[in-house]
Amino acid sequence: MGSGPAGLTIADQLNHMGHNVTVYEQDQKIGGILRYGIPDFKLDKKIIRRRIDLMAAEGIIFETGVTIGKDISANYLLSRFDAVCIACGAREPRDLPIPGRDVDGVYFAMDFLTQQNKRIGRESFACKEITAKAKKVVVIGGGDTGSDCVGTSIRQGASSVVQIEIMPKPPETRDQSTPWPQWPYVIRSSSSHKEGCERIWNIMTKSFECDKGKLKGLNCVKVEWEKDLLGRPKTMKEVPNSNLNIPADLALIAMGFTGVEKKGMISDIGIKLAKNGSIAVDENGMTNIKGVFAAGDSVAGASLVVRAIAAGRELAAKVNDFLKK
Repeated sequence: MGSGPAGLTIADQLNHMGHNVTVYEQDQKIGGILRYGIPDFKLDKKIIRRRIDLMAAEGIIFETGVTIGKDISANYLLSRFDAVCIACGAREPRDLPIPGRDVDGVYFAMDFLTQQNKRIGRESFACKEITAKAKKVVVIGGGDTGSDCVGTSIRQGASSVVQIEIMPKPPETRDQSTPWPQWPYVIRSSSSHKEGCERIWNIMTKSFECDKGKLKGLNCVKVEWEKDLLGRPKTMKEVPNSNLNIPADLALIAMGFTGVEKKGMISDIGIKLAKNGSIAVDENGMTNIKGVFAAGDSVAGASLVVRAIAAGRELAAKVNDFLKK
């Protein structure tokens, strides 16, 4: 269930171990976040298509446009298959519940990116069109998803792009708080940033300003951070009299994810979740339901593709041991 990097790795490994594998995907094409979340200018979808064709030729069955809990019941899966692996990612976006959140022009980043990938892939979409063409765009969040929104907005013809981040600006060189071999705390600029984008740090959005129901700008305030003994940001407070307004026609919320989507199979059969909103599993990668496993972002939270692949390989071995017994 799910065809992102973890799901495809699980399917590929189990197939090579001699098991019959079927992959169910709610979208119209296989690939998950690899296909719908990452822009084409970072990942050519021909790479995904080539891999899927190889896997299909090896005997893996792909069922697309199938939502578990809607098109197929979870109980049907449990009765038909000896093991079920959930690799649906961590797609529940972190929201920004402030005044004006429901105005026209404020969207989640993944809705914006997914729609663009579907547009390029010549897929239809039923939701309202989201476009940055000739608009003043503000991206809220300084991570990779925010960077992808910057590059996509530029390619759609935005009149301006501003990316704001509540955290302080990282240093130009490795900070002493993250000595080698730790992941360095240092500023990172993607190719999207270099294409033309204003970046502002230490900014908190207080409300969305609107005019006749349409987004007009973001009312923000500057913040400052107190650091811990290692020099890492710890506590935040607003800077008095630092209010500012950032004009915007389109605001994209790219503030990360809070766990798996709860509807569908997760809630239908009562799969238990961890405190962080991810699926809880034991040392064998199994959920509280016998024969139902989970791996990737659905367990670890939103992370890197390489970690999802590694998790998929590890779980496949555990599922293989379960099936042999």
